[in-house]
Amino acid sequence: MTSAERPGSSAPRPYSFPATTEQQLENGLRVVSVPLHRLPAATVLFTVDAGAERDPVARAGIGAITAQALGEGTASRTAPELAGAFERLGGELHADAGWTHAECGTTVLSAQVIDVLGLLADVVRNPRFSDEGVHRLRRERLAELLQQRAEPRGMADDLFAECCFAAGDRYGLPSGGAEQSVMATTPEDVRACYQSRYSPHSSLLIVSGDVPADDAVRLADDAFGSWSSGPGPEAPAITAGWRETSGVHLGHRPDAPQSEIRVGHASVARTHPDFFALAVMNAILGGLFNSRINMNLREAHAYTYGAFSAFGWRRSGSVFEVSTAVKSDVTASAVREILGEIDRIRAEPVRTEELSLATDYLTGVFPLRFETTAAIADAIAFRSHLGLSTRYYDEYRTAVQAVTADDVQRVANAHLEPARLQVVVVGDAALISQPLEALGLGDVRRVEAAS
Repeated sequence: MTSAERPGSSAPRPYSFPATTEQQLENGLRVVSVPLHRLPAATVLFTVDAGAERDPVARAGIGAITAQALGEGTASRTAPELAGAFERLGGELHADAGWTHAECGTTVLSAQVIDVLGLLADVVRNPRFSDEGVHRLRRERLAELLQQRAEPRGMADDLFAECCFAAGDRYGLPSGGAEQSVMATTPEDVRACYQSRYSPHSSLLIVSGDVPADDAVRLADDAFGSWSSGPGPEAPAITAGWRETSGVHLGHRPDAPQSEIRVGHASVARTHPDFFALAVMNAILGGLFNSRINMNLREAHAYTYGAFSAFGWRRSGSVFEVSTAVKSDVTASAVREILGEIDRIRAEPVRTEELSLATDYLTGVFPLRFETTAAIADAIAFRSHLGLSTRYYDEYRTAVQAVTADDVQRVANAHLEPARLQVVVVGDAALISQPLEALGLGDVRRVEAAS
């Protein structure tokens, strides 16, 4: 079949996010039910407003350690006993925290939901928080940080976050914490974190799957209804302090055969009204395989196997970031091309075919994100803790399709700011320092790799 005979694409099929019901228990816990009867399975997910955004900088990572420590046992079960109890129900406990919230949950056959809710309530309400368990989690995080520092990619990611935000801002450190803050965290700190953040009033319980809504609420009340109200979450530590001036930062890795490049800056929060236009703009600039940055660096110049851009969306602020890895001898050239593409999308209207490709992709893949009960539960948690509308997922595709070429150029000019761009390169300074200086972007700040 020739290209002329190939059928064109049809309009996207209608899509509606699964219907949800929400009810608040007397103790303040909100219960969201998503009845889905395609398979006899259900995800039970407990979430609480206790993410990394609430960590003080001196204890960065305590939210993640506290959430992970929920899996270290309860008052009546050791960690191995707790793991075995979930396994006997056909599930596995997941407990962790991101920027906005902490969560723990599992997926089981729907017939086991009543038992797994009781087990999950024990995890949330009666955590053991043993000294041994907390110390082990702390050692694991320190080992993870050591491994990341040994890799140019990890060093570039951490250095870029540090460079985008003002000193002392929580977003400038990894969500899981940095070495100094993790080493300073004690079991007493973890217990205090739990007491100050974990409360029915700041929590959400999601039951997604083959469970009727009335049953989900009744079973949730049986398991969590007697949980007494705590003080509620403490004030967020985030100040969202941006670096207001641009900079070039070189992480020195002796004898590195290639360079890790990050270019970008701190940007607006996820709830900003320009979100949809920014999503389309980013798809055109560097969010897709056929995006401008990837076509330039990969196809036109053969500098890399892939170069992409993204917004790391968060509640109090985001990070716009272009990332790639290139051979050392083309490092400065790759940086120049990235900066050129950022300037071009601000200066020139995007073509009709670029806009259509971006909007069609974003709307086409959108329903694929919600194919499992766990994915749906995660989406509801994301929506709730970011404060998005309950109609957000139903209105997403319409909002994306409504973005125009003028919208793309407007937000590119409003939110891509050359005067604040941070250029971070991790590689062999002996090979790349002088070419970077020759770009005329300003003084190159050299950072030695940690041993």
